[in-house]
Amino acid sequence: MECHFCGGEMKKGKTTYTLNRSGYHLLIDDVPAWVCMQCNEAYFEENAVDTIQFMIKNLDKQINKVREAAIA
Repeated sequence: MECHFCGGEMKKGKTTYTLNRSGYHLLIDDVPAWVCMQCNEAYFEENAVDTIQFMIKNLDKQINKVREAAIA
């Protein structure tokens, strides 16, 4: 597999998924991914992406509940 950014070799490994949203920041360590040996760009496996998106959706709901409780 070749990196779309630099053309470097991709190898299976693990990396950190980072998300910065208004009101919170999320870091998930040791996420399985294809990682470029040259530029360190990461491509996540489909099942990891699905799980992360599920987590973010639920986290957004919980954050909104916290914000609504603070206003009340």
